Amino acid sequence: MNRILLICNDVVGENMAGPGIRYWEFAHILGQRFPTTLAVPPFVSMNVVPSTEALPASLCVCNNAQELRKLVQENDVLITLGVVLLFYPFMTDLDKPLVLDMYDPFLLENLQRQGHADLLKQLTSYENYLEALRIQLRKGDFFLCAAEKQRDYWLGMLAAMGRINPYTYRQDPTLRHLIDVVPFGLQNKPPQHTRSVLKGVYKNIDVDDKVILWGGGVWDWLDAPTLIRAMPLILKQRDDVKIFFMGVKRSNQDTATKAVDEAVTLSKELGLCDKYIFFNDWVPYNERQNYLLEADIGVSLHLDHIEARFAFRTRMLDYLWAGLPVVCTRGDVMGETLAAEDLAHLVPPGGFEEVARVVIDLIEIPNLRSIYRNRSRDLVAAYRWDVLMRPLLDFCSSPSLAPDKGFLHTSHFFDRTIQSRSLRHFLVKAERALRLGGVSEILKQASEYIRWKMEI
Repeated sequence: MNRILLICNDVVGENMAGPGIRYWEFAHILGQRFPTTLAVPPFVSMNVVPSTEALPASLCVCNNAQELRKLVQENDVLITLGVVLLFYPFMTDLDKPLVLDMYDPFLLENLQRQGHADLLKQLTSYENYLEALRIQLRKGDFFLCAAEKQRDYWLGMLAAMGRINPYTYRQDPTLRHLIDVVPFGLQNKPPQHTRSVLKGVYKNIDVDDKVILWGGGVWDWLDAPTLIRAMPLILKQRDDVKIFFMGVKRSNQDTATKAVDEAVTLSKELGLCDKYIFFNDWVPYNERQNYLLEADIGVSLHLDHIEARFAFRTRMLDYLWAGLPVVCTRGDVMGETLAAEDLAHLVPPGGFEEVARVVIDLIEIPNLRSIYRNRSRDLVAAYRWDVLMRPLLDFCSSPSLAPDKGFLHTSHFFDRTIQSRSLRHFLVKAERALRLGGVSEILKQASEYIRWKMEI
């Protein structure tokens, strides 16, 4: 029986965002088939260690790199995502199958996140993420992504990195043995309302109000202001509509994001904050169904940039799970999927007038929730975690190293494409830091590098 190690790059437990939810659910499904451990590496700040009573897997919150090394040595298949390999490169030199989860196109996401920063910070962050991405593309034995559009994106990168070659092609001309699709999923059980949380309970939300739910974080690549600007138009026709943002601050964050500050400021300028628009810190994962079942419409809006084309809006799955009608910006994978099933209504980027029109049209429909709940049943069944995870379950049953691993080690191609941390590399970075940030920036980057080396 193969022993599986999941290494998450985010908080798991009560107050989870997308990566934590994904790996928590991975642990549930894999733990029913294999001895499974879910690990949280030292660079993730875990304020609370969650109960694992209902989790068919072990949980290890690593306090240092030595604890993580021990776990890696004890397990047979490693599954991880994000920048974990950049922090702990020892994982790339082991004779163990390495599954890399590429569901989050973090390089594109980070361009938007850092867009307001100074140029030096943008370049430094970009280089770190690019290096993390290159390590993944070179070292992975099996890759996961969230949709076929994403798979095309990653196939292009894998081809440029030399991973689509005679060895991988001979193994499987479809390349499904190299990279396959495992989207975000849904729990098998339908959501059950256990207590009232919004209507007639939350401040200024009456029992008969219509609630528009923003189900997830307010991130820099999303577009909360468009929903807020739609609200005055909605209130001209209906004064019983409220907007509720489920989460604006993760449990391990000291401050809210710039996008949150902008959204709160705008709602205050319009005189709507805490009257018609409400910002909640964060909803615990096992409480989210109560908010979903009391809402009337789910909203997911994003800005018009490249990240949206390849993103997979995970919290829209919660809307599907609860049978909520969805209003979303056109262009992302999940929104287009829901729209094709007549479960979502697409609006243009920044189209607050269109958002207002669609919301008003929807809340005028009698029995709105029951109509959409009935429409969503077939798609809900197709997006169950145990159905979607079949490619990963199959790999874990018969894990193997990629057939081109020997070629990768001997080909001089990678000496040219993967930039090593040579003396020249450090000198170039130091010169740029001095030019753009001065001596203090050189000292800051040197200090960060030393801390990183001591950690690994």
